[in-house]
Amino acid sequence: RERERERERERARERERESEREREKKRRQYILSITQRGEKERKREKEGKRKKRKKEEKEKEGTKGDEERKKTK
Repeated sequence: RERERERERERARERERESEREREKKRRQYILSITQRGEKERKREKEGKRKKRKKEEKEKEGTKGDEERKKTK
């Protein structure tokens, strides 16, 4: 009887350890998903800023050309 109770306690401890491992694994995955989402957002913002800057430079060059044409006329 005593051995049986001891075995049962050991099984319960093992189940608890296993569930703790699962919780930790899920927690790590959750943290990873958040950090990856943040990285993607930063990358998107950076890309948007770069495109905006290129567009502005292109517009500047376009207005420079217009001004030079006006001067020559």
